[in-house]
Amino acid sequence: MSSSNEECLKSLSLDYLNLLINGQAFSDVSFSVEGRLVHAHRCILAARSLFFRKFFSSEQEQQSTAGAGGNNNSNIINRPQQVIPVNSVGYEVFMLMLQFLYSGQVSILPQKHETRPNCPERACWHTHCSSAVDLALDTLAAARYFGVEQLALQTQKQLGSMVDKASIEDVMKVLIASRKQDMQQLWTTCSHLVAKSGLPPEILAKHLPIDVVAKIEDLRLKSSHQQSRRSLSFTSNHTATMHHHLHLHGADHHLAAEDQKIRRMRRALDSSDVELVKLMVMGEGLNLDEALALHYAVENCSREVVKALLELGAADVNYRAGPGGKTPLHIASEMVSPDMVAVLLDHHADPNVRTMEGITPLDVLRTLTSDFLFKGAVPGLTHIEPNKLRLCLELVQSAALVISREEGAGRMGHRMEDEDHDRHGGGSSDGGGGVDPSSMYSHGHHHHHPHSHDHF
Repeated sequence: MSSSNEECLKSLSLDYLNLLINGQAFSDVSFSVEGRLVHAHRCILAARSLFFRKFFSSEQEQQSTAGAGGNNNSNIINRPQQVIPVNSVGYEVFMLMLQFLYSGQVSILPQKHETRPNCPERACWHTHCSSAVDLALDTLAAARYFGVEQLALQTQKQLGSMVDKASIEDVMKVLIASRKQDMQQLWTTCSHLVAKSGLPPEILAKHLPIDVVAKIEDLRLKSSHQQSRRSLSFTSNHTATMHHHLHLHGADHHLAAEDQKIRRMRRALDSSDVELVKLMVMGEGLNLDEALALHYAVENCSREVVKALLELGAADVNYRAGPGGKTPLHIASEMVSPDMVAVLLDHHADPNVRTMEGITPLDVLRTLTSDFLFKGAVPGLTHIEPNKLRLCLELVQSAALVISREEGAGRMGHRMEDEDHDRHGGGSSDGGGGVDPSSMYSHGHHHHHPHSHDHF
């Protein structure tokens, strides 16, 4: 096509788009969408869409037969007086479809500077976030519904480029839509992405129909990928993918994407959705340690959420966070939470790990006990309950004692049985646990294993 022809078509496209933008000029039909009025032109809509052509024809027939009862489309579009209510699609999607009908062109991606209702990232470019995927899926459904096939094809193409970078949950959303609407190419792209994600069938079954899960499993069997050997632990594949994105899209883009992942993870933890966090770990390579998932959960969530997170087996319970180097057990100790302390110790948290300043969780609790006993109401200590403080101290001292005895037993193999007897026998001695004399509490519980306190 010559450039002059292109210019003519471009000009034609803009002229028609201006007709839509200028609304009431020459308008002979109005729609009410989500309480907003949209002015349009019957001849353009009828020329470009089979749905509207049929609708306006049947409407004319109705008028000519003195308003006989409803038509086939009455459950979606009705026409009381001069305004036609549209209930099948939202305003934004309806306007996108009209733009395409009028001009033959449309950008399905939201504008970069727009803030989206379901995209909290201010710096998001909306190229593959959940908001952009949802808008594309809604536009696709509307295009299919109103019989605008060219728009449907364009939107499918757009979704095909989105899913490569989209989150695994969004890929599964697109997979379901592609199956419902029989879009083979999009189905192939998404099913391969889900197959490569390494998510086990029992997780997939919570998000996808059973027959789709079976097809994903068939794909895995046929492919040469060693999916069966992948587990929750972070594989070199994930690392390679991260490096690949880093080089492809630049460090800033990568960091923004990681930041978005962490925010999504925190929202999931806030709503106790550990299953979604597991999905992110396995499908997107989310590193729970780098995201400080355990630290966040200990500080902000319930004991059940922390326990479920630990049971995923993907987080290091002794990971030292930030410049201070605190572990989750340091935080639980500072919070004086026996529940958190017990569940962390139950999953092998080390009471002897030191922060950058050389402080262990045991030190934290001894200092708090000392301050509480000798200084009384110290600012910041007013919330502390003496019973909880005593329980936390006993739990952590008990765990520290068990570790020191096990280490001692390892060094002196021939005394193993004696040490074992000491641990489970009478506990009158503090076993060299170095109890701070500033604590006035009894230490006769040292032989208890932290597991015994898991019921708090």
